[in-house]
Amino acid sequence: MDGLKKRLNTSLQFRLSFALSIAIIAVAGIAGIFSFLSALEEAHELQDDVLYQIAELMDQQHLVLAPGDTATHLADGDDDSYIIIQRLASSTAGYHSPRADGILSLPDGLAEGLHTLKSNDHAYRVLIKSRPSGERVAIAQETDFRDKIAHESAMRTLMPFLILVPILLLIVTRLVRTMFQPIAGLSSEIDRRSFEDLRPVRDHHLPTEVRPFVIAINRLLARLARSRETQRRFVADAAHELRSPMTALSLQAERLNESDLPEAARERLSALRQGIQRGRNLLDQLLSLARAQSASEPATSPVSIPMLYRRVLEDLIPQAQAKSVDLGVTQVPDIQIQVNELDLSTLIRNLVDNAIRYTPAGGRVDLSAYELEDIIELCVSDTGPGIPIQERKRVFDPFYRVLGTEQLGSGLGLAIVKTIVTRLGADMDLDFSDAGARTGLKVTIRLKRTALA
Repeated sequence: MDGLKKRLNTSLQFRLSFALSIAIIAVAGIAGIFSFLSALEEAHELQDDVLYQIAELMDQQHLVLAPGDTATHLADGDDDSYIIIQRLASSTAGYHSPRADGILSLPDGLAEGLHTLKSNDHAYRVLIKSRPSGERVAIAQETDFRDKIAHESAMRTLMPFLILVPILLLIVTRLVRTMFQPIAGLSSEIDRRSFEDLRPVRDHHLPTEVRPFVIAINRLLARLARSRETQRRFVADAAHELRSPMTALSLQAERLNESDLPEAARERLSALRQGIQRGRNLLDQLLSLARAQSASEPATSPVSIPMLYRRVLEDLIPQAQAKSVDLGVTQVPDIQIQVNELDLSTLIRNLVDNAIRYTPAGGRVDLSAYELEDIIELCVSDTGPGIPIQERKRVFDPFYRVLGTEQLGSGLGLAIVKTIVTRLGADMDLDFSDAGARTGLKVTIRLKRTALA
């Protein structure tokens, strides 16, 4: 009972189905009772008409009863359906004694018409009729048989209700579920969206009663989109405005480095230059994050994965050589995919830059790609320390860095990668590049190929 009350309070669909079912059962019950009583009364009237028809037939055929105090039995093969016809005595009121030959004990002086009387411990429906010859006859039938036939006839009128009402309940439940499918579809559509997808929800296929709710959702999404755009623009503008003074500081530090300085001052200048460079890198990453969070242009032409890898390597090989890291490609078939080139290039560039930063001198960073039916896998693996399993969910948070690392970085690289992966509708897995030693990091990006060149 508690479960039923809970569902009635929480589910509009169940509440509507339950209310309609109760209404159908109540109406069907009232209609069934009325139909049963009407059929029962009609059956009794038809049975009374049979007695009148027998009396009329006797007059038309001039049938004569056997002389004496006897009764005639008409039967159709069923002993319970006997119709008894007997002559009534013309004496004053009294009762015939029970007889073994089936004569009913009826009082004399009964008025003409139908009567329900009891004789020989049985109830009978009796028609008293005066014939043209002046004699009076009684045409009787046992009420138990009459009631049995009448009830069977009345019960047959309930069969359509007993068969159709359960079917109607199933149909109503199905119709209610069907009518609520647009709402369920709307819920699924919104639930499948990424946190960056703030497009308005389509409402042309929804019922009129649901559209105000969808309109309110769209207004909320519009406000969120404006708020995110304002925030993104602020970050981008702030990063852009800070680049000029940071560049000026960097130039001043370079000029100061060319001056004749004491060793202690030169050490402090080196720390200052590192801080300035780190600030410039942070500004560049903030701009990249702002671009990644903004809406990208749709792809106009297929992107060649080998060409994309080549451009990334050309840009980052100097950084890898400076750390004595072996940067290269292990396997890249000629794959082309319909995707925004800037997004994919930024994604791979950040993964490779991150791998170079955390790979020690003498290590390796490998790029590879695989073609699996309608899935394309892009992999970047390194021989660095890797990321502990318990840290893998948090490394995508902006400015979060794994504890214990001494590498310089902004903590935005993987956040940018995650943003682009979500926008592209791709999947990303982090794993050890050396599963046995549990070292190194292997990042796998799985893209659904929407079109091939």
